[in-house]
Amino acid sequence: MLIVQRALKSIDIEPGEGSALFWSFSYFFALLCSYYIIRPMRDEMGILGGVENLQWLFTGTLLVMTAVVPLFGWVSSRFPRRIFLPYIYLSFIAMLLAFYGLMDKETPSPYMARAFFIWVSVFNLFVVSVFWSFMTDIYSNAEAKRLFGVIAAGGTVGALAGPAITALLVQSLGARNLLLVSALFLFWAVVCIARLSKWSEARNSGGEQLKAVQKEQLISGGVWAGITKVVRSPYLAGIGLLMILYTTLSTFLYLMQAQIIRDAFVDSAARTAVFASIDFAVNAVTLALQIFLTGRLVKWFGLAVVLAIVPVLLAAGFALLGIVPVLSVLLVVQVIRRAGNYAVMRPAREMLYVVLSREEKYKAKNVIDTLVYRTGDAVSAWVYAGMRSLGMNISGVALIAVPLALIWAFIAFGLGRQQVKIADNK
Repeated sequence: MLIVQRALKSIDIEPGEGSALFWSFSYFFALLCSYYIIRPMRDEMGILGGVENLQWLFTGTLLVMTAVVPLFGWVSSRFPRRIFLPYIYLSFIAMLLAFYGLMDKETPSPYMARAFFIWVSVFNLFVVSVFWSFMTDIYSNAEAKRLFGVIAAGGTVGALAGPAITALLVQSLGARNLLLVSALFLFWAVVCIARLSKWSEARNSGGEQLKAVQKEQLISGGVWAGITKVVRSPYLAGIGLLMILYTTLSTFLYLMQAQIIRDAFVDSAARTAVFASIDFAVNAVTLALQIFLTGRLVKWFGLAVVLAIVPVLLAAGFALLGIVPVLSVLLVVQVIRRAGNYAVMRPAREMLYVVLSREEKYKAKNVIDTLVYRTGDAVSAWVYAGMRSLGMNISGVALIAVPLALIWAFIAFGLGRQQVKIADNK
């Protein structure tokens, strides 16, 4: 209760913003709650589709993403988001209901499991991306600085509630029926969009501010426009390499997790509950870090050190996993990796873009966050499969990950120092 009281006192809300803040917080809560309800199911579907086939699932996700992202960029650069935004979420709800109708009541077929895995992987990227696009469309820059931190906390709470709901209900309802629960939360997000659209239209009834915001919005363009910027800029290329190392180690750890949990639990519902418990632990640690630590780290240690913290911790975790490749150690390393990324690494990584031009922030960042990210996923999955086919066990893969994590830390530290130099020269 004391934490809640302190958090409420720290929120700087001006007259007329209270309702919008509530609906924005509720929107992001519903969105991530919906996703995290089905995320453990996605992880279980990866096992049902065959652990030996996960590299194909990552490749399939990359191919679907490559096809869909340019289309989304084209649409978002030509139409107001407030018009097509509800239809995007309604289409995702329709897809959830379609999976519910097509899935077997007991165990989905391997093909259905693989399709669901790929769909959820694409769903995750787009629902969050579209959410923040809408937030930047209805809030001014000054409002964003004051309110976006509170709105982001709504997502963290939703990410905490989602796996808790799955862990509590999966045994009694069954995984298939949780799709309906996820769809309900996603529908609530559509309700929030409608309320926020009305608030925005009422506030901007004159139309001038709204037109200005929409004109700025078109700068984001499509995905492909940022590729040349990433290739020509050593700084952006460094961020891209940082992203590849992050996705490589994350994929290695994810595939290790799939193997160890498959071997440790026979029952599908039990595995889904374990995945949900991991998500719950990750988001609980993330929320604690966000409340008590995240805002202070850069001030205490500087951006370069903060960027290097998580990869250094991961290097130690992979070293331990190489020596003791058991489930308990893997779960600790996984919580460190994911919670560290959400609460520390991700906010610090976003700071790298602050010193860049507006076009680089949108176009080049879009390429790195989608195309580079998913390429790293797919390539590293095939590398992992190759190492396993050569007879390398989990311990061997974990020990190979140690120097990669240290290289990641070195690059991250250098980028942090370069960001400070660019900021000083402006």
